[in-house]
Amino acid sequence: VWLAESGGGLVQAGDSLTLSCRASTQTAALNMGWFRQYPGKERESVARISADSRFTDHAAGVVGRFIVSRDNLVNTVYLQMNNVKPEDTAVYYCAAGSGNYFQMTRGSHFEFWGQGTQVTVSS
Repeated sequence: VWLAESGGGLVQAGDSLTLSCRASTQTAALNMGWFRQYPGKERESVARISADSRFTDHAAGVVGRFIVSRDNLVNTVYLQMNNVKPEDTAVYYCAAGSGNYFQMTRGSHFEFWGQGTQVTVSS
């Protein structure tokens, strides 16, 4: 499974940005997640969504600002980022996995990864 992120870039604080992640195969059976990584730090979970879109989870720092969604017809998962802050500056990665959604709380629970897209928020 290949994952390709897009939509990153340079924005100003308070702006909105939507990241997309398209998979090379059908995603209907895969749970999907977004992670971000700061320089010198480990990847951290931002949001995840179950294969059937019934369940979503967002990290505490993005609740109310970021929304994860997906469209299995086009094998794409999205991360809508609203009211972005300078601390959101990071490389954002898309991930996919076939495990139990409720146990997929860390990066190690996801089997497939994209190459990442840089998001930079200026103050």
